[in-house]
Amino acid sequence: MHPDAYETKARRMRARRTVGDRVQEALLMLGEAQGQMLSHSEKPWASITFSGSRHELMFDFAGPEAVAAGERFIAALPDYEFAIPGHLVAEATVSEVDHLMHPAPRLIVTVTLLLLEDA
Repeated sequence: MHPDAYETKARRMRARRTVGDRVQEALLMLGEAQGQMLSHSEKPWASITFSGSRHELMFDFAGPEAVAAGERFIAALPDYEFAIPGHLVAEATVSEVDHLMHPAPRLIVTVTLLLLEDA
């Protein structure tokens, strides 16, 4: 056989997005891409009937336009309909807000989400 007879196609391998990645993406979109994520922690969570994870994320909205987007983010979060395959957001709360004015307007928001695995 001719050596060129075995031709392989290169497959691009794409990293699989985790639940944490999907949470980050959803929250960044909710913040109108104006916030910068400072931290994200994820801990397993379980009760007698449910299992899932608790996520805590901190965002920095810097500048007047970003602060306005951050204020809309805070107002919209409790009623936001998340679309995370295989998971249900049971709770989404703003746990801390720091509003700074000097040297420039800045809003630092910490949010906590409880995700349950959808059976």
